[in-house]
Amino acid sequence: MAAVSSVMLLSPATGPTKRSSLKQFLVPSYVPSLKRNANFRVSSMAEDSKKEQPKSIPLKPKVSTNFSDILAFSGPGPERINGRLAMIGFVTAIGVELANGQDLYAQIQTGGIPWFIGTSVLLSAASLIPLLKGVRVESKSNGPMTSDAELWNGRFAMLGLVALALTEYVKGGALV
Repeated sequence: MAAVSSVMLLSPATGPTKRSSLKQFLVPSYVPSLKRNANFRVSSMAEDSKKEQPKSIPLKPKVSTNFSDILAFSGPGPERINGRLAMIGFVTAIGVELANGQDLYAQIQTGGIPWFIGTSVLLSAASLIPLLKGVRVESKSNGPMTSDAELWNGRFAMLGLVALALTEYVKGGALV
């Protein structure tokens, strides 16, 4: 009979009848603490279904199209433009070395400066026009051609162009 009464004491349907005898059967960490007078708010969606809820449109982050913001030190322009110029410059320098055997310094002395200026102006304008219109490179990234891949390729091209110039200076001639 004692076993039946202890089961009845633990039954959630009947509830505890003797508090002192209940404590001997339950582990304190097992018993959930219930707060009295808890405030609950209940709302019904059935009444509001007649009203049409306004749809939330995700807001795009504001993009500055100010020329000074784009070309600021931490802006989107400088590293991209310099990286693109370095990629074109590195490939061109290696290509001319393979074709003519001229090192980087000989390429610059034999008419490379006008080509450098023309390429710089053309690529800078092509890179700045979308930025001034508010188009970001990240929005046009897909597949293997991501904006991060372009940044890293530009960084490696900048390092490669400097390393090519230093190596040819120390060597005294063309690398390839």
